Amino acid sequence: MQDSKVNCNFVMEDVNPGESSVNNKNTIIKEETLVKGKWVQLQETTYVDHDGKTRTWETVKRTTRAEGNAADGVAIIPVLQRTLHYECLVLIKQFRPPLGCVCLEFPAGLIDENETPEQAALRELEEETGYKGEVMECSPVACLDPGLSNCTTYIMTVHINGDYAINNKPKPKHEFTESIVIPKNDLRKNIDEMVAREKLVVDARVYSYALALEHAVAKPYELPFLKG
Repeated sequence: MQDSKVNCNFVMEDVNPGESSVNNKNTIIKEETLVKGKWVQLQETTYVDHDGKTRTWETVKRTTRAEGNAADGVAIIPVLQRTLHYECLVLIKQFRPPLGCVCLEFPAGLIDENETPEQAALRELEEETGYKGEVMECSPVACLDPGLSNCTTYIMTVHINGDYAINNKPKPKHEFTESIVIPKNDLRKNIDEMVAREKLVVDARVYSYALALEHAVAKPYELPFLKG
């Protein structure tokens, strides 16, 4: 019997065939620092756009990226597994002055000098949640808010063995963060209920993760012209 498997190799479709890549047209001319603080600086970036026109852009950059580091920090997806328990995520609540309220986030932090992303992830996880884990996966460098800043991060997946005695009653080292454990089942529902109860904002990475969990198992949206 002939193999009926469909070839699912991914092909990127060029929506503007015949045109040059955007990357080949945009060029940075200069960057001028307008204001510099301890942690961040505001720069005016002058560049040539894809039409050859010279433009300026206000850009926020961190002052703390260690020389040789490809990214500013790490964001950690901590997966907690315990015998006879649902698989959970460990998230943190933290007051964020720019928002003026508490934010629900993945544990995260900056990479110190002479520190690998893996070391930074395990250090930040323990400092913010008290849990000790093992790095399972490290993403490529990912941008955070490219329309505003050049800030970048590694997204690290960390496994936490909740059966270990050391993870029985974790004590975070940071008093300004509160860690919470949420089952991955119905993650978005749990987050929505938390937002309704409390005055907090959800980090886009956390909510995107929750949506991805749902979309991975949900029935695809049916386009009108496909309905029979």
